[in-house]
Amino acid sequence: MSEKNKRDLDATKASLLSSAKELLLGCSDPEKVTSRAIAGRAGVNVAMINYCFGSRESLLYEVYKELLGKAQMSDTSLTCLNDSTIPPRDKLFLVHYTFMKLMIENFTLSKSVTQYILLHRSDEAGLESLPLIKEYFAGSKTDEECALIAFELTSIHEIAVLQHNMLRDKLGVDLTDDNVLREYVKKNIDRFLGQ
Repeated sequence: MSEKNKRDLDATKASLLSSAKELLLGCSDPEKVTSRAIAGRAGVNVAMINYCFGSRESLLYEVYKELLGKAQMSDTSLTCLNDSTIPPRDKLFLVHYTFMKLMIENFTLSKSVTQYILLHRSDEAGLESLPLIKEYFAGSKTDEECALIAFELTSIHEIAVLQHNMLRDKLGVDLTDDNVLREYVKKNIDRFLGQ
């Protein structure tokens, strides 16, 4: 690929990302952020979404990761994760609690990508807690066992975010209540790591 074509492709990707982000932030229903709407705003052919990102959902996931990253950087509760004196179990709680809180507070965005994440999880996507789980078990579980725990814990929390309204309405578990969310995350961590 020539240097000019590479620059054009990079510009198209940036335009698609920017357009998808603007549309997501400006709507209340992520289903209305269609491929046609994104491409129209970006001024490119709809096929460029698949060419550049593989799918609309993958593009929305890239936008979501960017926005979540910015939200995480502004959240001071995660700055202590580099403090080696905090036990890994407490760090794991902070990671899952903070992610769930951010996902619920930004539910329009979360809703648009959570199903995609659950069905297309790669080795690194959503397994940010794996190093903490490995640190917690300190060699008493294999890497595969730790990865399975990270996968299961993360997935159950993503499903809970996706279904948080049903959990509140049918089961009385209101994850928008900070104390309830804290207890929910703590119980799940206890269940997966053992008391």
